Amino acid sequence: MDGGKWVRQWMGFWFVAGQGGMGDRSHGVVSLAGCAAIPVLGVAASVALLASPGWAQKALYLAYPPANHQTTAHQIFLIGTAPPKGTVLVNGNPIPRTPVGHFAPSFPLKVGDNRFTLRYNQQELTVTVTRLTTEPVIPAGAAFARDSLTPAVDVARLPDEWFCFGAIAPATAKVSVQLAGQTIPLTSRSQVVDLPENAAVLTQQNQPVIRTAHSYTGCTRSVLLGDLGQPEFQFVLEGKTVSQKAPGSIRILSPMQLEVAEVIADNGAARTGPSTDYSRLTPLPKGTQATVTGYEGDWVRLDYGAWINRKEVQIQKSTAPVTSLIRSIRARQVAGWTEVIFPLQVPVPLSVHQGDRTFTLTLYNTTAQTDIIRLDDDPLIQRLDWQQTVPGQVQYTFNLKTRQQWGYKLRYEGTSLVLSLRHPPATRQAPPSSSTSLSGTTILLDPGHGGPEDLGAVGPTGLPEKTVALTLSKLLREQLVQRGAKVVMTREQDEDVSLQDRISLINKTQPTLVLSLHYNALPDSGDAIKTKGISTFWYNTQAHSLAVFLHNYLVKTLKRPSYGIFWNNLALTRPAVAPSVLLELGFMINPVEYEWIVNPGEQKRLAGAIADGVAEWVGRGVRGEE
Repeated sequence: MDGGKWVRQWMGFWFVAGQGGMGDRSHGVVSLAGCAAIPVLGVAASVALLASPGWAQKALYLAYPPANHQTTAHQIFLIGTAPPKGTVLVNGNPIPRTPVGHFAPSFPLKVGDNRFTLRYNQQELTVTVTRLTTEPVIPAGAAFARDSLTPAVDVARLPDEWFCFGAIAPATAKVSVQLAGQTIPLTSRSQVVDLPENAAVLTQQNQPVIRTAHSYTGCTRSVLLGDLGQPEFQFVLEGKTVSQKAPGSIRILSPMQLEVAEVIADNGAARTGPSTDYSRLTPLPKGTQATVTGYEGDWVRLDYGAWINRKEVQIQKSTAPVTSLIRSIRARQVAGWTEVIFPLQVPVPLSVHQGDRTFTLTLYNTTAQTDIIRLDDDPLIQRLDWQQTVPGQVQYTFNLKTRQQWGYKLRYEGTSLVLSLRHPPATRQAPPSSSTSLSGTTILLDPGHGGPEDLGAVGPTGLPEKTVALTLSKLLREQLVQRGAKVVMTREQDEDVSLQDRISLINKTQPTLVLSLHYNALPDSGDAIKTKGISTFWYNTQAHSLAVFLHNYLVKTLKRPSYGIFWNNLALTRPAVAPSVLLELGFMINPVEYEWIVNPGEQKRLAGAIADGVAEWVGRGVRGEE
């Protein structure tokens, strides 16, 4: 816990109430359903008591929101249950419930504290929800808005690059910045466009919002080398001058005193910008080297355009930029894989793009002197094409014999890059329910969440997602084993398993495919009553067909609603060694769908349908069918 606030993992993200924080993709305060129950009863105790007929006659239970909940959403849902006979009132008004007594109505929120009183017979519960504003605080009088001056962190750029400044100040002020003897006037903007959170697409509310603002922006360039110091902001209002220094300083890097970053993490997380808000690029293998072209706070900009966190690299001085030549290339087969070796002078940055029957590898800071490549007839690769697309970039396109790709690995051995492309599994052709339909495969099942703190979503009765996910995973394991598969599980009991430990197990076991099993929730702004259905999430192109096929198969076979298919940057969809998808198999917070989720007979049907879908998809992929 963090200062008494609730923490919850949802589809690979970490959310901290009142603080935002999505761990990997943080964009502000987002609160999700099913995180923790108000401490009327502990979860385990509430589940046991709700199973008792005596308790069921008198229990009013609120599973969500937790006590003293904070959110930026315009509404909140109240999720819970009470015996079906009788009426549940919220602030004196009756609310709709399912035949078994569950409820999940939404209520609008005003900025500030919102008090909700729930009553059933003689029982009464009260919860306060605080709606936080996302609007910047406009200063009263002659002052800059708090924490509005940028750069907020130390920034380093190359000579003659643009760097920009920003501030929030009174509407009629004349604002400028003093830096290294230069005065940079800032331009006022009366409106700004706020993009919605990434999670807003899950509630179909991802429209930009135009808001009134009193922001000032401006940019400049400098050829002066060294530390230019902290920019000093000034504004003049009604004859009064106010000055304040920015938190961050500006430094101009010398092209004659270069620095090189070497990746020391196993897979360095390259990004499109200097924070975890920015999108991921192809991870950089350990040992990758690149010239540093900028800094911003804890982030380092590499010469091919990506950013990486300082903790994942080692910085060293250099007298020359990182470049390499490449000549001959050869391929070889090892058990289950084709390895392609690219001899280089230095481990350079790279990127991967998977297409329809193609796998494209781009090497940066590399110049080709290639006259010969050895590639014998291969079970996977039809042909290798290459070209020097632009100076310093060499692109290799592997034309594949099958449309389905089964995984890849990248590593540096010294200065040579080794690309491993996985062969299709050696399965027998058999009907999906046959005892041999998945022979020769290893399937990794990841029951979502687990342990005393990571409950996942919580249903109306307090039953946590972690419990249902584990129950289903064990049922699915039985079904997959019956079809000839070897099954590996990230957990087999209620225990905390970190995301990194789950990913490490995937990379160690190198399964044929990965299924991460979850049940869904929504941001507070969603509708817990109307939203339902199965959804699948994928990240690497090689997992797309698995996500689509399984989703459509389950929706059709089980006659369940579809919530959609999503490309999503999730920890358990990112592993590249095998097709990896995350399944959200229904909404714990939907009071009607919840009954389907916890029904033992339906759980067995679901496990059988997933196993049949997996077997059919594997067979189609091996046969090269569309």
